[in-house]
Amino acid sequence: MVEYSAWSCEKGKDSTLLRIWEWKGDLSRRTGLEDKGIAPANEEDGFKENFRSMRKRFLTVIFPGLDVRLVWGEAEFLAKTDEEGYFEFRFSPMKKPVSGWNSLGLSLPKPPIRKQEQVEASGWIYVPSKKADFGIISDIDDTIVPTGATRLWDMLKTTFANNAHTRIPFAGVAALYDALRKGSDGEDSNPIFYVSSSPWNLYDFLQELMAVHQIPRGPLMLRDLGLSRDQFIAGSHWNHKLKQAKHILSAYPELPFILIGDSGQKDPEIYLEICRDFPSRIQGVYIRAVADRDLSKLQSAYRSLGVPFILMKDSLDASRHANEMGWILEEDQSTILRQKLKDEAS
Repeated sequence: MVEYSAWSCEKGKDSTLLRIWEWKGDLSRRTGLEDKGIAPANEEDGFKENFRSMRKRFLTVIFPGLDVRLVWGEAEFLAKTDEEGYFEFRFSPMKKPVSGWNSLGLSLPKPPIRKQEQVEASGWIYVPSKKADFGIISDIDDTIVPTGATRLWDMLKTTFANNAHTRIPFAGVAALYDALRKGSDGEDSNPIFYVSSSPWNLYDFLQELMAVHQIPRGPLMLRDLGLSRDQFIAGSHWNHKLKQAKHILSAYPELPFILIGDSGQKDPEIYLEICRDFPSRIQGVYIRAVADRDLSKLQSAYRSLGVPFILMKDSLDASRHANEMGWILEEDQSTILRQKLKDEAS
């Protein structure tokens, strides 16, 4: 079976928004939700505009039981949205896909609203290159961009009061991730997967944030926002991250990985379990220090497994280690330093 990953679907022209992401022949579920007409943010937008857009993202209208058609090249596949409006495709490509970005199309054979014109969306599937040296699995909140995820009120203020322009990533992040994507040969061949406990409602916001700040794109693995018997967001942070990371590692059994997270939400513990479950598959673990925690015991546990564990105060700490290990180019380390200084100055 050919291994591949999809990035996203763009907004369709009509009232249904279809998004997908996928790997190794299995199209994991995305959703049919009402398009709320959220326009791209502007730097000048204030609290009122930002709050209104974010509110729209969470007040969604679900379309269950809809037929969804996927077309990739000459192949066509059908699926149906479930009771929460999500849909899932599982298929193998008819032909071996070309490495890089491949386009696909999505449509609704029967639009949910009477007399509605055809509902369509376009998307891209990313096929990792055979030249990839390693993959990267990264958290987002408090790893790429400050969120205050461990403090509920701070997180809510940050989420609803800002937009993709005013949410500023940590200094040097874009250059660090770009260097890791290029690796030691400079060919942009190493795939990046973003695994976050943020809800799917923030999918388009996170896409926009990464585009605005030039952070390399990759599949976003987010969480369902829905009721379960014991919690508002179905599935725990731990279980979600562990499941998605294991899925990625299993999908690419020949590829080693670098894991990037932060010290605020149990990423060191989750990644340690991954290292134990996948011996010799993890090249290194980078943890951004955002919480005052004693991680000495965890550092010892990583040493016993032979996995480098870098507690980084900024992107330079990770770049120095990656350069020493030969994972990135020395010239890219200089680029990371320049971007970090520029980010801090602005």
